[in-house]
Amino acid sequence: MSGERRKEITYHLSEEEIDELLREAEDDRRKGRFGFLKNLYYGDSIAEAADREGRSAATGRRWADAWNEGGLEGLMPSFGGGRPPKLDEDEQEELLEMLRDGQPWKSQEIQHLLKDEFGVEYHPDYLGKFLRDLGLSYAKPRPKRPHRPENPEEILDERVADALDEDDGPHNREEGDDEEGWTVDDDVCTDGGTVLGFFDASQPQPYDNSRRVWYVDDPHVERPLVKTEESAVGFYALNGESTVRWKETEEKERICEVLEAVREQNPGKRILLVLDKHGSHVCEYTRKRAHQLGIDLIFLPSGSPHLNPIEQVWKYLKWTMAPIIVEDEDEFHELVKDVFDQVTQRISFAKDWCQKFLNLQKFP
Repeated sequence: MSGERRKEITYHLSEEEIDELLREAEDDRRKGRFGFLKNLYYGDSIAEAADREGRSAATGRRWADAWNEGGLEGLMPSFGGGRPPKLDEDEQEELLEMLRDGQPWKSQEIQHLLKDEFGVEYHPDYLGKFLRDLGLSYAKPRPKRPHRPENPEEILDERVADALDEDDGPHNREEGDDEEGWTVDDDVCTDGGTVLGFFDASQPQPYDNSRRVWYVDDPHVERPLVKTEESAVGFYALNGESTVRWKETEEKERICEVLEAVREQNPGKRILLVLDKHGSHVCEYTRKRAHQLGIDLIFLPSGSPHLNPIEQVWKYLKWTMAPIIVEDEDEFHELVKDVFDQVTQRISFAKDWCQKFLNLQKFP
């Protein structure tokens, strides 16, 4: 990240709520402010976030201060709508009961309900604040993952603590594993400190169309139909060297090749590597090879990808790169590597994770 360091931003809304506001905004002035917020949430400095929306750093600082102090109402001036009328306490309770009985609701449906039942209209930019004040939640209705435990954060906290408390035995050896081969390679040194990072595979494609761009005429891009079948397997290091490798499959042999690259990029140190329980990750072959490389694996609880910060790295990488035009698959592979290297310079994607799970007094 270059230029001015980003100031602390208050998270009045979730990222999903900002995305929804962006989709519903019809006024370019509102779109610019919502886009500015999204950039800040992704880790831009104020100057960077404002520049992406064609605004000066001074404007960005003013917007950030207004947002921190007043939330959505402070950031969004009244572009002609004015303050909506308020319902009294009895009417609010009546509305809440209606919403509870008919949930879930779309914003437009609630607007119609307010007008039909109470004769009032709320400006779209302020409806969300009003509903949150009533105690409503605004999120995508997602089915609960059937294999996710009730306490995934507690489980992960214990696993991180276990990994930090080094003992004489192989950390990732399990009962029933073959006793042979659980020794660290002779040329591997792990006494120079500890590197912590996050591991995962993704399949970005060069035709992602999730980001809006400016056009003078017809909004389309002519591009060759390039597609890659390979997976990008990445290591997002907090205090070491990140790396990404393209692999034709995610089989255990290919995963171990990436672990070897992680070791090569981070010599002389013990490596703690957080990853999900994909079959090629938890098998004895991979766990043993990781131990030989001086890498201790910390497995996430089942069905808990939200506890792996590299998921946010992939999401931001795809959003940053879209839309792009490439000539062939090789060019796209190199572009992903370059962007991954840039994105993983930021540790902001793992800030909350560190606060929840990392005991800095124990971390070497």
